[in-house]
Amino acid sequence: MGLSYLVYPGAHHTRFHHALGCMHLMQKAVNVLRFKGVTISNDEENGLLLAILLHDIGHGPFSHAMEHSIVNDVSHEEISLRFMEELNVEFNGSLTLAISIFKGEYPRQFMCELISSQLDMDRADYLKRDSFYTGVAEGNINSERLITMLNVVDDQLLVEEKGILSVEKFLIARRFMYWQVYMHKTGVVAEQLLMGVLKRAKELVQQGVKLNCSDALFYFLFSEINGESFTNETLMVFSKLDDYDIVAALKEWKNHNDFVLSSLCQMILDRNLLKVKLKNKAIKASDLKEHSEEIIKKYNISKHEASFFVFHGELTNQAYQNKFQKINILFKSGKIKDIVKASDQLNLKALSKPITKYYMCYPKKKM
Repeated sequence: MGLSYLVYPGAHHTRFHHALGCMHLMQKAVNVLRFKGVTISNDEENGLLLAILLHDIGHGPFSHAMEHSIVNDVSHEEISLRFMEELNVEFNGSLTLAISIFKGEYPRQFMCELISSQLDMDRADYLKRDSFYTGVAEGNINSERLITMLNVVDDQLLVEEKGILSVEKFLIARRFMYWQVYMHKTGVVAEQLLMGVLKRAKELVQQGVKLNCSDALFYFLFSEINGESFTNETLMVFSKLDDYDIVAALKEWKNHNDFVLSSLCQMILDRNLLKVKLKNKAIKASDLKEHSEEIIKKYNISKHEASFFVFHGELTNQAYQNKFQKINILFKSGKIKDIVKASDQLNLKALSKPITKYYMCYPKKKM
């Protein structure tokens, strides 16, 4: 949930909670499919459970913020895979099948879809879990009902006709949660500020400025880490990082004499964030320039330093990506239809179109 707790105080649950929940739902899915005559061996069941248990192990502190700041162009999926491969060596090949399923290479495609698809156990858990802990009731879905309605035809995961309404609710809930929770403007600006803190800290460390922080965090601030330089040593150091490293650093750096670093840390710790405006059209360069010039003059800082306080970006949400993967409905007649065609809910067609919103962040009158 990153910094969503700044908006929803209950959102302090972790990815460990989520991983256990996903594994629990996967056990239910396996039992349902076996009951309906789908053959799943004990080895395949273990592979599914391991793959879903470890699917998010590559996430760093505060979720996605770390992917774009101290580590360059290395996604959490890639890091998850590296962890699984290391564990596979340690456990004498016990994770080989799980890795095959996780990578989407296992020949029984429905198993790969249970791990990663438009209606996988990951989404079935996080929507219900995040809705519960944030208190956003609109995001609540009936995971049990969805799993009960699963079936397999020609190695493809399907939802039986009786589950259409549950799928509709699932897609609408997902859209709501993205705009109301995951892409809430306060959460977005807080995450951008955290990324700014790490980016600025990295700049200072590489200029020879001394910053107090944990050894694991210093390793990533001091080194340029990308896909090629992400070694086994890097993986082991990465495994030692957690939210506490970052929070402790924020508390330490808020008193640093670098104006940018101390100001950004103070903003996050005091929840005195930048002002953020959401628009349906792209942000004008003139608007950014106006705010940038104002802060440069007020605090006597450079244009580069001002870019930590005045910036823009965009948010894109597509609740149902029907061009890549489909949620197919199995009718009693044996016909199979995409949920958009099978449903009489007109909103579903709209949900399959990507929606983009644009944001601009700049300081309030008092920083």
